Amino acid sequence: MSVIAVIPARYGSTRFPGKPLHVIAGVPMVERVRRLAAAAPSVSRVLVATDDERIAQAVRDFGGEAVMTPEACRNGTERAHEAVKAFAAPDDVIVNLQGDAPLTPPWVIEAAAAAMAAQPDLHLATPAVALTDAAYDKLAEAKARGEVGGTSVVFDHAMNALYFSKAIIPYRRDRSAARIYKHIGLYAYRFAALERLVALEPGPLELAESLEQLRALENGIPVRGVLTDYRGRTPWSVDSPRDAEIAAQIIAAEGEIV
Repeated sequence: MSVIAVIPARYGSTRFPGKPLHVIAGVPMVERVRRLAAAAPSVSRVLVATDDERIAQAVRDFGGEAVMTPEACRNGTERAHEAVKAFAAPDDVIVNLQGDAPLTPPWVIEAAAAAMAAQPDLHLATPAVALTDAAYDKLAEAKARGEVGGTSVVFDHAMNALYFSKAIIPYRRDRSAARIYKHIGLYAYRFAALERLVALEPGPLELAESLEQLRALENGIPVRGVLTDYRGRTPWSVDSPRDAEIAAQIIAAEGEIV
């Protein structure tokens, strides 16, 4: 069994063309994510899955491994599958990382990868963090303003996901009644489960929430939650040049992770 991290990196972002190559604090974003993945102890191989030779060449210039995938891939899951389908074994673990999350700590990646490596019966694992009261209030204020970012998740007693939502779940009449868990958008799939997922069509819940992980739940594929934390680091996603500036400011304040 191998643990292979795949970073989907598409050039033609509508809001931010060429985003993977945008330089953040002196390093292209795609290279930052590649280094984070390589620093996770359980990961044995890191691939950047792209549709553009400029991205592939930039990865190779840093000594990384890039795989060309079809431009027609509809999402990162399909691109990750295309990157590994020629050689992955059914029990291999494929870690699908967000290429626009250059501040994801390696230990968060490791949490999902190590859980899959240690438990061969797991189909899919994904990390989550428990929100403090202050973080909950901040998320609730953002949702009240109409922001859609930030996905919450609820688990059963075995830490299998029951549901993911862009709303804050569960609803709490009493603040002390239940913890609120925020989902971190990276996934570790058994390759056999990844193959099954990409062959399925989106269901009504996935379409309603625009959350791809609901496809697994709608089709009876268990999703194991793995609790982790950021250890004082600030997470950040990059969807615009301004977001990239903020990421650089965070790095300047907190230092490099790897």
